[in-house]
Amino acid sequence: MKASSRKKKILIVDDHPFMRAGLAQLINRQPDLVVGGEAGDPVSAAAEVTRFRPDLVLSDITMPGRSGLEFIKDLRASRPDLPILVVSMHDEVIYAERALRAGARGYIMKEAGGENLLAAIREVISGRIYVSPKMSERILDGLSSPKPRGSHSPIEKLSDREFEVFQLIGQGKSTREIAIQLHLSSKTVDVHRAHIKGKLALKDATALVRHAVRWVETQQLD
Repeated sequence: MKASSRKKKILIVDDHPFMRAGLAQLINRQPDLVVGGEAGDPVSAAAEVTRFRPDLVLSDITMPGRSGLEFIKDLRASRPDLPILVVSMHDEVIYAERALRAGARGYIMKEAGGENLLAAIREVISGRIYVSPKMSERILDGLSSPKPRGSHSPIEKLSDREFEVFQLIGQGKSTREIAIQLHLSSKTVDVHRAHIKGKLALKDATALVRHAVRWVETQQLD
């Protein structure tokens, strides 16, 4: 058997062409890995999974047209055997547990560097779960002891769907636009908005929008 035929096939899903190119260059230099497919959005990614049949999907969590968390859930439902490793610029404290709950097998921040990314890829392909040592300790602490009151970000109180609505509010989307993007009714979006206000202790819609916009801006600066 040729060495190349033993290489594990990676599908890269990221809406930034430069990021895809950089990841592909890093991965293709490895003796045991090869990139044979790329996609810039969830719809293209689903088609590439069917066509390319990768051993692992390397995916960002922020993509156009559809929530990254929903993409992970959909892919997990259709291909439960296909491991997904999230590579994101977003803070693992906010996103990692959500990604793992959605069905990802690992989460690594883009700033972690090439060597750590390759180690994460190999861990996940081998059937193990990968998170950073800091995140692993946090998760284990959460399982072994009750969380002190007020110790975590209030954003963590939001359900995945509420979290998606909150992000879209912060991006300046109206209730109608959010409803269309998430395939919900406007009434359902309004219910989510009310729950978000309650969980974050915000007094009105204006305070919600202001808080959401500020939060989205801090994520983009990270």
